[in-house]
Amino acid sequence: MKITVIAAGSWGTALSMVLNENGHDVKVWVRSETQVETIQKTKRNEKYLPGIEISEEIVFTSDKSDAIKDAEIIVFSVPSQQYKSTLEDFIALGLIRNDHVIVNVSKGIDMVSLETVSQITQRLLPEVPFVALSGPSHAEEVALKLPTALVSASKSRACAELIQDVISNDYIRVYTNPDVMGVEISGALKNIIALGAGISDGLGYGDNAKAALITRGIKEIATLGIAMGADMETFKGLAGVGDLIVTCTSMHSRNRRCGILIGQGHTLTESIDSVGMVVEGAYTVKAAHTLSQKYNLDMPITQELYRILYEDKNAREAVNHLMTRRRKHEMDEYATNLEGWI
Repeated sequence: MKITVIAAGSWGTALSMVLNENGHDVKVWVRSETQVETIQKTKRNEKYLPGIEISEEIVFTSDKSDAIKDAEIIVFSVPSQQYKSTLEDFIALGLIRNDHVIVNVSKGIDMVSLETVSQITQRLLPEVPFVALSGPSHAEEVALKLPTALVSASKSRACAELIQDVISNDYIRVYTNPDVMGVEISGALKNIIALGAGISDGLGYGDNAKAALITRGIKEIATLGIAMGADMETFKGLAGVGDLIVTCTSMHSRNRRCGILIGQGHTLTESIDSVGMVVEGAYTVKAAHTLSQKYNLDMPITQELYRILYEDKNAREAVNHLMTRRRKHEMDEYATNLEGWI
């Protein structure tokens, strides 16, 4: 198939390599003409995937019209806070057709509108099929052809299975899921929890603390997801707990690396600058914090991370606050059905 990838960050570049290897005709749109020239000359994208050679068959271009004029599938790999403006640019040029399939691989919630990427797409392009591709997937490992499992989520079974077929090969296994909202909330909020895991590491806390954070984190992710119409089963799967584990435990995770620096005493700005790439969780925490208030939800990890990042709360004080909250039953939904527990 003819497939265009929008943006050549680490994940966009890695996916373009997968799609090319799977036999598809791949173009990659890059905002910077200088970056296009560098990639074409060196056959590498050193900033995002250092040391990885890129096939000459993949075409890189900064021309929007040239990028998608023949495309059947458009894969958006721009940071979530840039998705709406980037999509609107292509729409304004009349380049998006109803027979396109839009696939999004970024993980976040728009800070201004509080919309997920699927909600933005539905509002702007209600007739265009949409797929969310997510799961535990570091681009660095995919580029090295290490075994990876993903989730293709769409309201259209045909579209979910199309992307499953397009991407699957002997080192990438793709599962389908109709719960787009659950997959998107999982991908967005796991970045917040990964920031917390990094802060915990930066403070010098151990595996016990991280295990607790991951476990209570998936509960918090599910709390918001269910309030927004998601299915609980999604949070138990690859897009939920799977992606959360990999992001909280790996140094490939820019969110975790950013958190480590914050835990060591650096400011948010210093930490993001040091990571050198977009740290989605730093922005999504604002949206998640506002959504928790909108839906009147108890999301203490999100709340404390928001205070650390944007209200200059001391990280150790935030951890102490979490540890000394009112004692409660682990499973809130069961706490009112304990008549027989003596």
